[in-house]
Amino acid sequence: MRTTDMSAVLTRLFSELVDGASDPTGAFILNSRDVGLLESLQKLSANDASRSVNDGATIAAHAQHVRYGLSLMNRWANEGGDPFADATWDEAWKTSDVGPTEWDNIRSGLREEAHRWLQALGSPRDVTDLELAGMVGSIAHLAYHLGAIRQIEKLARGPKEGTFA
Repeated sequence: MRTTDMSAVLTRLFSELVDGASDPTGAFILNSRDVGLLESLQKLSANDASRSVNDGATIAAHAQHVRYGLSLMNRWANEGGDPFADATWDEAWKTSDVGPTEWDNIRSGLREEAHRWLQALGSPRDVTDLELAGMVGSIAHLAYHLGAIRQIEKLARGPKEGTFA
């Protein structure tokens, strides 16, 4: 058994979800050639982002929630401490009807926070078991919300089985 730098593994998995599965050596979470979360959201209009299914959250709310969660992870990476202690999780879920400007701001904010977190994941650091669980959890959390968004709007979905190589 060999020791692996966890930062390289975490970065690869998070990058695949955020920026897509373009690595020729294979994908681990998404199908090959899947564009990932950020490009999937670029395909959607503000009207699309304001949609929900079965009285659930809108796509804009999911995106805003992920953006907020990543901002907390970035705060932790830069400042330490416990930025989750005073988190206001409910605010993002209030996002419903968004106009084009607000939708652009949500997407650009999400892109910025995601890429900042990607850099933080790529910076090796000593962490406790709880902190490592939070880092790994950020990847699973993003995957969950990408799936939820793709269930709401088919334009955000990745390639269908058998249509990729």
